[in-house]
Amino acid sequence: MSQQKSKKNLINWDLVSVNPNDKNWNWKDLFCFWGVNIQSVIGFSFIVSIYVIYDLNSFIVFFGTILGSILVYFFSNLIGKPSQKFGLPFVVLLRSSLGVRGAKYFGLIRCLVGIFLFGIQTYFLSKAFGYLFRIVLFSIEPSFLDLQIFLIFFLGMNLIDWLAIVIAIIFQGFLFNAGMNFNKKIIFFSALAVYVGILIFFFTVFLSDVKFTSQAFLNILDLENFLDTNNIGPIITITGTTFAYFSIVILSFGDFSRYVKNENELRKGNLCLILNLIIFSFLALFIVSGVDAFLKQDPENLSMILTNPTDIIGKLDNLLITNLALVFIIIASLSTNLIANFIPSQYTLINFIPNSLSIRSASFIILIFGFLVGIFWLTYLSQIGILSFIDTFSAFFGPLFGIMISDYYFIQKGNLNNKDIYSLENKGIYYYTGGWHIKGVYSLILGFIFSASTIWNSNLMFLQSYSWIIGASVTALTYYLLAKK
Repeated sequence: MSQQKSKKNLINWDLVSVNPNDKNWNWKDLFCFWGVNIQSVIGFSFIVSIYVIYDLNSFIVFFGTILGSILVYFFSNLIGKPSQKFGLPFVVLLRSSLGVRGAKYFGLIRCLVGIFLFGIQTYFLSKAFGYLFRIVLFSIEPSFLDLQIFLIFFLGMNLIDWLAIVIAIIFQGFLFNAGMNFNKKIIFFSALAVYVGILIFFFTVFLSDVKFTSQAFLNILDLENFLDTNNIGPIITITGTTFAYFSIVILSFGDFSRYVKNENELRKGNLCLILNLIIFSFLALFIVSGVDAFLKQDPENLSMILTNPTDIIGKLDNLLITNLALVFIIIASLSTNLIANFIPSQYTLINFIPNSLSIRSASFIILIFGFLVGIFWLTYLSQIGILSFIDTFSAFFGPLFGIMISDYYFIQKGNLNNKDIYSLENKGIYYYTGGWHIKGVYSLILGFIFSASTIWNSNLMFLQSYSWIIGASVTALTYYLLAKK
């Protein structure tokens, strides 16, 4: 059957409910999903950095990160259940609370942020490709890199950099267009491969001097004053920071949970987030503490600890380990870009023009704009306070989550009309007023104001780590009060 083109419906075969026979994800697949979300270069630096910030009081930080991951587990189950039950992506479910047209425009916010982050991640991915190219050229003939053609820069990049970013875009375009079954294989391979890479990294550091690196790690395992009431504030902050790191993934988690076999597999799989965080935190912390102490030959002094894995690789002065690490960084960056940025952007973009776009055509648009972001990142975009821009748009994510949860669990009582959710007929229950649910829009804007205030109001910035939760709570409560009958 061909896709209907009628202006009276929003049907797109990439957005319709997943066939039960295609719901083939289990808890092991979700283990890999959450693993990929943690294993990126950013994830490595994030985990290590919070240990450094809080003077490497590992038990306090560990407790805070576990609490944060429990919050992620709870919210992921809430948002994942309706998608698992009905087989629908996040942006289609959004039609129930905001109307079929309201979801189109507000859902686009997720797409814009996703494309922007995809472009930035692509730029950093291209840097890893560039390092590999330089290593190859240098191994062939060291003087190659001194040729005039490699010394000409445009937009802050030379010929190798341009070649690297073009290959990064083409490579991602080739990999990410094969459908969800192939994406599942990418996620599975990436999660396992990166853990293998980290273990190689771990044993390289460990075996360099077993006694020395072990002592450096043991020195940061300090239970002293763990129960001190002064630790409550840092624990709360760490909990919020950990949750904030995963918050962008939570909103569009339904894009993946729609493929999970049943709710039991969903809950078990989401528990794997906590398991991944424990494993990855241990390995990352041991690596950076061991490397830092080994380099300084002082296991007691960790004041200048390295948090970026690429910096650590450079310090080890081992060409084989460097090459292997770059390959694993490429794998981790690709898979993270896929699930955190590319797939959610595909669905929200298709939802904007459902009668015209497909997975492939939406992918093409994402690749073009992602490429533009990537090439202009170094010279222009990184210089104009883009973090505030992203934070502001991301302030909608908590409210969007809140309105969906409030609508599904308290207004719709866990029910959805699978026919009307694709209908533009004014008699459809999700058409509301011209395709907009005005009560939902009011609730969303109010939640956004509260959420964005923690970013832009200096007096409220101490709540920034919880802006997502604040926005979600305000929107959920407001929507319930306005929409209940």
